[in-house]
Amino acid sequence: MNDTHSSLTNRHIGFVSTRFAGTDGVSLETNKWATVLERMGHTCFYFAGQCEQAPERSHVVPEAFFSHPDIDVINTIAFASYIRPPDISQRIQDLKIHLKDQLYAFTRKFGIELLIVENALAIPMNIPLGLAITEFVAETAMPTIAHHHDFFWERKRFLVNCVWDYLNMSFPPHMPQIQHVVINSSGANQLSLRTGISSIIIPNVMDFEHPPPPPDDYTRHLRTDLGLNEDEWLILQPTRVVQRKGIEHAIELIDRLGMSARLVISHASGDEGDGYEQRVREFAELMKIQATFVSDIIGTQRGMTSDGRKIYTLNDVYPQADLVTYPSTFEGFGNAFLEAIYFRRPLVVNNYSIFAIDIKPKGFRVIEFDSYITDETVVQTRQVLETPELSQEMADYNYQLARRYYSYALLERNLQKLLVECFGVI
Repeated sequence: MNDTHSSLTNRHIGFVSTRFAGTDGVSLETNKWATVLERMGHTCFYFAGQCEQAPERSHVVPEAFFSHPDIDVINTIAFASYIRPPDISQRIQDLKIHLKDQLYAFTRKFGIELLIVENALAIPMNIPLGLAITEFVAETAMPTIAHHHDFFWERKRFLVNCVWDYLNMSFPPHMPQIQHVVINSSGANQLSLRTGISSIIIPNVMDFEHPPPPPDDYTRHLRTDLGLNEDEWLILQPTRVVQRKGIEHAIELIDRLGMSARLVISHASGDEGDGYEQRVREFAELMKIQATFVSDIIGTQRGMTSDGRKIYTLNDVYPQADLVTYPSTFEGFGNAFLEAIYFRRPLVVNNYSIFAIDIKPKGFRVIEFDSYITDETVVQTRQVLETPELSQEMADYNYQLARRYYSYALLERNLQKLLVECFGVI
């Protein structure tokens, strides 16, 4: 194993996606992969439309971002009709050529030996980018790992479209140079059934070998800054505000608890519009529940807002949460699930399919409900909140279990296997 490891060091690896910025799951998992690869002796570089990585290792191409105006025009037509206007075809081809040229420039500039494509060949947020990557790999035979977080067939909004030819070509492409990685067993099954592509499963991970540091003085007034009164429980909803997150369930749970509690929602709506956020706000008002949206003071780094308020990271908030709600109806894996366990917080979890199939059988101890809140859910939640010893026991047990199944050590072993497939053993 040591000989294999040493023979695969000092490779220049290029991550490619629409963005590497913010706290979305793709950006977070990319950082984890890069951290492990750097520990293994490699150097990582980044190609994206938005990028918060070091400028000297980044190649930023605005048209690669999924919300670039030119991409917005394409997406508005592509996923609203069965007939594609010729000018949209031309726009797609022109942008594909531009992005492919930039991929050539990126790989030349940094001496890239391996591409890791983060979700850009799975979900068609940027069709020209997916086509550009596919053609670039076909033309160069560049070893490529396609890391798929979620597929277009898992999202209803992509199923009405006039771009089936492009989806079949590049989302994902079936090519011998590309190794495919999925994050759950359902993704592996569906990818094989739909495309004939085989894949390996690498679940999301956290650095469980290194527990988080205790809260420091910076977070002393965090609860006050989040709007909490002294007697309120802090119930954390650490997700974007999109419909599949099922945030109504968290509001209903708080209402039925009959305890003084505030739901703190960490993220903004993101790329799916703000209609659902308005729905959540109205539902909270209807139920007379305090729901606070704090995405304006939760960032990837600590700092200050323009009006002088502290900016906290999600890592600052987790340790002070009394309970984490994760009522999603669908998830590709569940980053927030692992984060809550990493920070030893008790969890309320909807029995979404990937949890039921891949995670639950490991034996995690959570407050679980299946599609709707029951009296039992309420009783268990109240018991956990009112019994610190029980909460701590559950959290410690879950942490040790996650360390076995979802650690950086597991990720490193899997990445070593992938690199051997790319470069062989010297």
